[in-house]
Amino acid sequence: MKVVIVGAGSVGSSIARELLSHQHEVLLIDLKPEVIGRSGLRGAHWLVGDACELSVLKEARLDDADVVVSASGDDKVNLVVSLLAKTEFGVGRTVGRVNNPKNGWMFDDSWGVDVAVNTPQLMTALVEEAVEIGDVVRLLTLQTGVSSLVEFTVPHDASFIGSTVGDIDWPQDATLVAILRDQAPIARARRILAVHRRRRVSSVARTPVRSPVRAPPPEPRAG
Repeated sequence: MKVVIVGAGSVGSSIARELLSHQHEVLLIDLKPEVIGRSGLRGAHWLVGDACELSVLKEARLDDADVVVSASGDDKVNLVVSLLAKTEFGVGRTVGRVNNPKNGWMFDDSWGVDVAVNTPQLMTALVEEAVEIGDVVRLLTLQTGVSSLVEFTVPHDASFIGSTVGDIDWPQDATLVAILRDQAPIARARRILAVHRRRRVSSVARTPVRSPVRAPPPEPRAG
């Protein structure tokens, strides 16, 4: 697989290193020639230039790329590169790095972004996932915002404890994809992962899965 990465900073270089370790062809584009020497990336191809310029992207032969990753520290650059990759070169898959969470709403298919990687949002979800009980925590956005992977931790006093999963009325646009206990996916657990579309739920549907939902053991109290 040929992957073009725009931005050879810490993020772009880390992505390139992982891809190279999996035997993928990697081309990095960056404005600063000095990043080549200090990157320590063996086997990567390099192009020094402004990735927002069509001439540079043509030189990179973006039309041959399977994936374009816009990993610079500038959201404007990442949006422009993603848009050009889609509209001018027909790249099949684009990944855009979101630096400022306030700009996250722009990283969708209208700007040519297939997958938006919002690091602050992911870190917030991980923090919430560790401390929230009884609330829905969004872990990951899928399909450019159409769907989300969310987690719900069942509280001790939930009304449906003791019911089977099949007896619970789930939102119509939600799909149960995993049940976890003690960080392991098993049939019976307190924490429920589901995929849902990002809109107000106005109707519910039942899932055919049959598996009891039980309350977790009480947390030990410090004495």
